[in-house]
Amino acid sequence: MNVLLTGAAGFIGSTLAHRLLARGDTVMGIDNLNDYYDVGLKEARVARLTAKPKFHFERLDVASREKMGSLFASQKFDAVAHLAAQAGVRYSIENPHVYVDANLVGFINILEGCRRSEIGHLVYASSSSVYGANTKLPFSENDSVDHPLSLYAATKRANELMAHSYAHLYGLRCTGLRFFTVYGPWGRPDMALFKFTKGILAGEPIPVFNRGGMTRDFTYIEDIVEGVVRVMDRPATPDRNWDPKSPTPASSRGPFRIYNIGNNRPVKLMRYIEVLEQCLGKKAVLDLLPMQAGDVTATTADVSMLSTATGYAPTTPVEVGVKRFVAWYREYYRV
Repeated sequence: MNVLLTGAAGFIGSTLAHRLLARGDTVMGIDNLNDYYDVGLKEARVARLTAKPKFHFERLDVASREKMGSLFASQKFDAVAHLAAQAGVRYSIENPHVYVDANLVGFINILEGCRRSEIGHLVYASSSSVYGANTKLPFSENDSVDHPLSLYAATKRANELMAHSYAHLYGLRCTGLRFFTVYGPWGRPDMALFKFTKGILAGEPIPVFNRGGMTRDFTYIEDIVEGVVRVMDRPATPDRNWDPKSPTPASSRGPFRIYNIGNNRPVKLMRYIEVLEQCLGKKAVLDLLPMQAGDVTATTADVSMLSTATGYAPTTPVEVGVKRFVAWYREYYRV
């Protein structure tokens, strides 16, 4: 399979690329290598991939309508894995326009490219953030998601709605994946595990929001990638049982699906920190802070729909995943 992978220099994107290459796929990776976080880390991820013969990389911004049009016109892709996006709930409060460019303009360019090139399957990244003000746990794909608490979440929900319109209008097979707190080796420096590890090793206080009263469905990167690949191999189809008189958000009359992709084993933030302390052999100095704007206190993924459709079954507990991250972090940063 010839795959276009956007966000190839990112955490999930680069790990997915390795998985696709390992099974024999050809991967065209694109990324704009922006400076939202350490560009050197992104370049290091790409360097590991460019050493492989079936991987090709181009520095390209999905928000560029002309360049994305040229890319789709010049090559024939069997599938598109669209992971490029401006990430971060808190950053969207500070820099909203960046999210419009990357997550909305970029996504319409992807949809148009897929439509015009008759792509077999578009799999794209959504987020657990779309559940917003919901408090019923676990979160289900059939829950209402009309109350986002950040612009980032709103753009991800918009992506789902945009994809549905293209599935309905043009028969473009679209599957959206709501990722739940992904962590592991080669992760993002703006995420909690990275910040906590750096702070603990430096003997500096680590920021703990809501004074530690938070729970997350931490999901290990290899479990995530396994789920993504399983979804890519099963293009979305129309749901023959979909009832317009009682519509469900996760499917449609068109070839459209939305799945949660998480661990389904929520962990308290303080337990997560405790595991990290054990792996590092050093206690954390906690800076207990109030809840941040746009954040939520708890997330848990109901993954039954994804499991039924693909056999997805995450297996990595945080005790194992955090240990693997720490081993990578020490080696990469030589600490």
